[in-house]
Amino acid sequence: MADAPLTGIRVLELGNFIAAPFATRVFADFGAEVIKVERPGVGDELRGWRRTRGGTSMLFRTIARNKKSVTLDLKKDEGRALVLDLVRQCDVVVENFRPGTLERWDLGPADLTAVNPDLVVVRISGYGQTGPYRDRAGFGGVAEAFGGLRQVTGHPDRPPVRPAAPIADATAGLYGVVGALMLLLGKARGLPHDGPRVADVALYESVFMMMESLIPDFDAYGVVRERTAGNLPGVVPSGVYPTADGQSVMIAGNSSGAFGRLMTAVGRQDLAEDPALADGDARSAREDELDAAITAWTSAHTAPEAVRILNEAGVPAGPVHDARAIAEDEHYRARDMLRPLKVVVESEPEEIRFPGVVPRLPGAPGDVRWAGPELGEHTEAVLGGLLGIGADRLSGYRERKVI
Repeated sequence: MADAPLTGIRVLELGNFIAAPFATRVFADFGAEVIKVERPGVGDELRGWRRTRGGTSMLFRTIARNKKSVTLDLKKDEGRALVLDLVRQCDVVVENFRPGTLERWDLGPADLTAVNPDLVVVRISGYGQTGPYRDRAGFGGVAEAFGGLRQVTGHPDRPPVRPAAPIADATAGLYGVVGALMLLLGKARGLPHDGPRVADVALYESVFMMMESLIPDFDAYGVVRERTAGNLPGVVPSGVYPTADGQSVMIAGNSSGAFGRLMTAVGRQDLAEDPALADGDARSAREDELDAAITAWTSAHTAPEAVRILNEAGVPAGPVHDARAIAEDEHYRARDMLRPLKVVVESEPEEIRFPGVVPRLPGAPGDVRWAGPELGEHTEAVLGGLLGIGADRLSGYRERKVI
């Protein structure tokens, strides 16, 4: 089997929470050596999020998988000097501090590239490194609101709601990976580059990029999109429909071909053959009627029956899965999307399933080699092995709480 595609790339993570760590996880999954720098004695705050037992959360174990944890105090001169020593040995640095923080520590892009001119730097922040709002604190939920996503999420007669997943952070992390890989590719091809190779990723812009024609629709038609109970405006029929067993199914019959097949499958040949419903605008105008016809049919079938019948008819449809259903689903298992690892939750190792690797690259696949490490688990190995620091010097750093 060939090496994973990012084998030989070394990444230094100066990040916490989700955005930067999500980016570096992608690097780590595909073979890069990722060194995560954490505060001595404290570590990434994510270690304590959504934890019901044991010392380290499964959220941290998931996002920090395949990485090495090194503790360094960046507020100490010796800690910053060690970071620069590590930077000399790295290809990429990924950070998500508030703009100006690294500069105050003399670890800004100019300082980093002074010791490693070939370095690629990814900077992820709430509002980006420039602009009037650059100094504002920015978390994912705020970015989702500022980027337009929150306003269109939920029911029209209720306040906006937040998607129950870190959409802004994950998307910004992916843009960070794309930016880093573009800069690495440009460097490998010998393309000229002015100044430090820096990818500036704003959380809100990552959200805004998902909002498709939000602003073009406003400029062209004067349309201000509002909440539509989870359905995309003009995408009809498409949504979640109740079933006889108290479950739900997601059905997307919004293309012209799928619409005809859907209406036939639910016993409404009259609607399937209605020439007035040939295009999307006409279907959108009759959304309530179409949803009522679909609901009448799904309510008479169990979720598995409805999914089977619709898939046999060529209609995109699927169950609304919770964690238990995902854990039992044969397709997840067949695609290797549930990777078991031994993890110490309290005092004894337990087998815990973690998400698989995306995308699939046959012949040079990514892998889940280990779960997120203990705090500082690799400090001695990295500083000793990579930087050649001896045991006595490491002991001194530890006494001075540098590591």
